[in-house]
Amino acid sequence: MTPQLVWFRNDLRLADHPALIAAAARGPVAALYVLDDETPGAFGSGWAMGAAQRWWLHHSLASLARDIAARGGRLILRRGRAGPIVQGLAMDLGAQVHTLVHHEPWAHTQGDEAGTVTRHLGVTLATPDSVRSGTGGRYRIFTPWWKKLLEQMPPPRPLAVPELRWADVGHVASDDLEAWGLLPASPDWAGGFRDWQPGEAGAAARLADFAKRAARYDDTRNLPALEGTSRLSPHLALAEVSPNTAWHVIADAVGEAVAEPYLRELGWRDFGANIIDQFPDHGDAPGRDVFNRFPFRDDPAGWRAWQRGQTGYPIVDAGMRQMWATGWMHNRVRMITASFLVKHQLIDWRAGERFFWDCLVDADYGSNSLGWQWVMGSGVDSSPFNRVFAPVGQSEKFGAADYIRRWVPELAGLPDAMIHAPWQAGVGLIRAGVKLGRDYPHPVVGHEEGRARALAAWARVKG
Repeated sequence: MTPQLVWFRNDLRLADHPALIAAAARGPVAALYVLDDETPGAFGSGWAMGAAQRWWLHHSLASLARDIAARGGRLILRRGRAGPIVQGLAMDLGAQVHTLVHHEPWAHTQGDEAGTVTRHLGVTLATPDSVRSGTGGRYRIFTPWWKKLLEQMPPPRPLAVPELRWADVGHVASDDLEAWGLLPASPDWAGGFRDWQPGEAGAAARLADFAKRAARYDDTRNLPALEGTSRLSPHLALAEVSPNTAWHVIADAVGEAVAEPYLRELGWRDFGANIIDQFPDHGDAPGRDVFNRFPFRDDPAGWRAWQRGQTGYPIVDAGMRQMWATGWMHNRVRMITASFLVKHQLIDWRAGERFFWDCLVDADYGSNSLGWQWVMGSGVDSSPFNRVFAPVGQSEKFGAADYIRRWVPELAGLPDAMIHAPWQAGVGLIRAGVKLGRDYPHPVVGHEEGRARALAAWARVKG
């Protein structure tokens, strides 16, 4: 029978993998993963996988290789330009190629260069171009898009790992995963990543844990001091679990009505794919032309303060330090930190976007660019620019005191009423033994000053 080559990409799982299921039904299977930095690296300003996600990729590939080996197979690893490698191996094996559809612009290039490839849906709930208005147009705004997507939902029930027969690939060369150097060494900055469990088993465990808490999701998801979110985003970014599986597990656990706030978040990921399918350069170019004229500031000292969690705003600094330590940041805090950079500091949103791309284990081109352009106000679907997050107000509203204590321990002695704005604490700082400028920085800019400066810049652009 004709061998079937399954080209794994950012879909590192065996269960509910339509490409694997289709291949297994047609013949003996060979499994391939290609680490391709060249194709995404040549797109736009360069989008090779970031450092934090490379750590995750190493462990996820190791997990997938073990799962395949436990079933008698072998995961072939290659490094280089994916399209020619896939095409060459398919010719060597005389194999038909199967893969899942990915929507990043460089993924289209990879697929086109790979020759004849059968593509299957498996990383989104629906294909982006299938969600259309009554006149056949594509949506750019989330809410009407979501309502239209729901007409196709729920998605199909997830399928189990198929029975697998393996092609003879004993003669095929494979790279050594360790030799790829995906893990940091000097220094090993990933020590705080150890709480994560990359791989399909880790994704299943995380999903099962969230199913126990999903009924409270809408009440707790915006509270960074609580374990209120799913924390599934790194597993979804490399599709170690399918969105169909996540949808049905959570909907079955709490009912579709209660699950709706979380299902909308799965929809937001699909919406990101919808946007980059229409605007492939969304990570580099603003969705609204007026923002090409925006007067961003060159502020190296402010940029370093933001990167290092030393802005003087505890909620901002807590978020940045959480990302440094764990490769992940609470979603509410992502919006606060992003808004602070682009509005209080007037630093280009693309700088923050690229920093997140390098530091987040859940980096996703669609979601990342969509989020940053939403905050900036420059996206095709975005918040108005004059919506400026007040860091102190956000911190108080969403009960971030204990979150700050964990990630900004120099302020841990301050009571809840003072910890959100320590420069207003007065004698409370003395009692806590904290001296601003020595133990914790003064704010890099006052809130009202930063807000006024941002609105003035926006007024000049509009004028």
